[in-house]
Amino acid sequence: MRAQTVMTQWCTRAAACGQLRMSTNTNTPKHDDIDAIFKQKRFLRTQVRKTLKSIDPSLKSHQDNTVQDIVLGAPWFRSSRRLCAYISCAALREVDTSKILSQILQHNSTTDGKKLYVPRVEDKNSHMRMLHISRIDDLIANSMDILEPTPVDADGNAREDVMQANDPVDLFLLPGLAFDRSGRRLGRGGGYYDTFLKNYQDLAKTRNWKQPLLVALSYSEQILDEGVIPMTSSDLPVDALVSPEGVIPISTTALNSMDL
Repeated sequence: MRAQTVMTQWCTRAAACGQLRMSTNTNTPKHDDIDAIFKQKRFLRTQVRKTLKSIDPSLKSHQDNTVQDIVLGAPWFRSSRRLCAYISCAALREVDTSKILSQILQHNSTTDGKKLYVPRVEDKNSHMRMLHISRIDDLIANSMDILEPTPVDADGNAREDVMQANDPVDLFLLPGLAFDRSGRRLGRGGGYYDTFLKNYQDLAKTRNWKQPLLVALSYSEQILDEGVIPMTSSDLPVDALVSPEGVIPISTTALNSMDL
């Protein structure tokens, strides 16, 4: 509760000082504007990390379970057949996805099973792939001690890359450092998800596929005041948020897809 109060106070102060106002001009932002946005993002990341670090472990565990139970019970999740999901990392204090991934992989051989793709970072230039896995053993820890799929399976065959798949993805479950109720997402600064999602959306348009539903998982403390998170033209908003308080539909796509 105290962490949430502190978060609200500094968001309010920053907004009041005019540091977070975004121009409504549709022209390309000036270099100074971009620098100001990046500076504000760095400030927000520092504050959010402090807040996440201060969450009581028992409260964090409760929120992890609540968010995952909401996802697993949601009709838009149950109806999905192909999805991309992140593998949570405790060191990054991301909302846990282990229960979600476990349930998907336990049922992937049944008639109502789901096909799961998970991220693999290829380099430091925002290049990330989403590769198909069928079991937890398909994952190994990388140099950052984050679990990710091996590029080839146990038989030596290259894993299916979602960008080369023949069928569209229904759903993306996304991480982030902070969000607001208008769908703005603050990542960790690498640009991996924004780059990947833009490429996948372009692919879906080319193939005349329905765009996937973009759903971010969030602790209560990660949801900031609307307008606090600055955005550039390369930042992609999410369609919906799932927090311990429930599902927050944002886009028209979400409102049409979710039976709320």
